Amino acid sequence: MKIYVCVKQVPDTAANIKVTGGAAYDESVKFVMNPYDEYAVEEAVRLTKDHGGEVVVVSVGKASAVNTLRSALAVGADRGILVKIDIQFLDSATTAAALKAAILNDGRPDLIFTGKQSVDTEGMQTQYRLAKAMDLPVANAVVSFEIVDGKARVSREVDGGGREMLELTMPCVIGATKGLNQPRYPKLPDILKAKKKPIAEIAFSDLGLPKPDAFAAIDRLVPVPERGAAKMLQGSVREMVEKLVRALREEEKVL
Repeated sequence: MKIYVCVKQVPDTAANIKVTGGAAYDESVKFVMNPYDEYAVEEAVRLTKDHGGEVVVVSVGKASAVNTLRSALAVGADRGILVKIDIQFLDSATTAAALKAAILNDGRPDLIFTGKQSVDTEGMQTQYRLAKAMDLPVANAVVSFEIVDGKARVSREVDGGGREMLELTMPCVIGATKGLNQPRYPKLPDILKAKKKPIAEIAFSDLGLPKPDAFAAIDRLVPVPERGAAKMLQGSVREMVEKLVRALREEEKVL
């Protein structure tokens, strides 16, 4: 069984993230594997332990994303593929096209795992676009997965706290989320072994993909402004109402 897992490098949500120039993260920010992708990697590794096969992790991003691939290799993935493109924020359509090309240039998948969404942009589109591009069935927010009679049987979260049971023909695309498993922590010997596992690096320009006509880009990032201290109004009811209206009109610009 050949399983591909799509992973993404994201800023550590526990870090103090700074935005520079309105469009890039400060270089001091630590980057890690997208947390939802950890469940995808873990499930793929467990499946190959039970059914045999190979786990290939694939990422699209800057050269530094190789560290995210190494993290996946340290917990059991066999090898990695990095599609290098020097863009901090890549739109989901372009990402899906690059993932498809990288996967099909490497082999034919029996399964493709992704995380439910990335914690930086939370677009929740890449897995659907990838499945559409490859003409494969897809299930997202999956919390239970098993292979029965050559088909994928899954349970996924739906709005309102419910669960939906699905059976998908394979190959298919599965978006993993919390509850699917408990990702393991890498041991030191495995971290050292991961440094020797192969990672193929491919330039985005070598995939033969045309630049999309509607290439999406994030124009700017604006940090959420800090909330100021509460302003207490004094005076009679009439005076306080007048002060409130004046503040809403002149300071908050909502009237």
